[in-house]
Amino acid sequence: MLVPRNKQAEALKAAKEAAEKIKVGDPRDEATEMGPLVSKLQFDKVQRLIQAGIDEGATLVTGGVGRPADLNRGWFVRPTVFGDVVNSMTISKEEIFGPVLAIQPYDSIEDAIQQANDTVYGLAAYIAGPVEDAKPVARRLRAGTVNLNYPDWDTSAPFGGYKQSGNGREYADWGIHDFCEVKGIVGYGEA
Repeated sequence: MLVPRNKQAEALKAAKEAAEKIKVGDPRDEATEMGPLVSKLQFDKVQRLIQAGIDEGATLVTGGVGRPADLNRGWFVRPTVFGDVVNSMTISKEEIFGPVLAIQPYDSIEDAIQQANDTVYGLAAYIAGPVEDAKPVARRLRAGTVNLNYPDWDTSAPFGGYKQSGNGREYADWGIHDFCEVKGIVGYGEA
């Protein structure tokens, strides 16, 4: 999550409060908001990435390595928030696929665009703010989907990533094309 540097403290406070309210536990329990990760392999990956964030100097705001205090088995992860993240850190470069938020400050819109595009991935991006300011930024982001002000899911919009986040698109007409074969016939000139 990229935030203006002068808003980072506010963002960290809000993220900490939100993460600490999440009820982690058995998904069969109605009070549970977040269950376990899918496997030991994914649990170990997320734990390794959380430790990398700590080792590389990100500010651990809440969470951290290990399971939540009341869960001593299973692939449960503590919702974790980091601040003061920079693009060279592993938690900025890797797709974590776990409950980890890495908050990166930026100094200008140009800086934010550069940071956002400085990755081998590009599945989705989210921009919050006035639409007239967000549209020019959205056009410059290298992501398959750019969501402005958190819209509802739209199954008629194409879904798929740029760079190492995938190839092709899903949904509506865009997804149909993946099931079609195109043939080009060239050379109709006389022999």
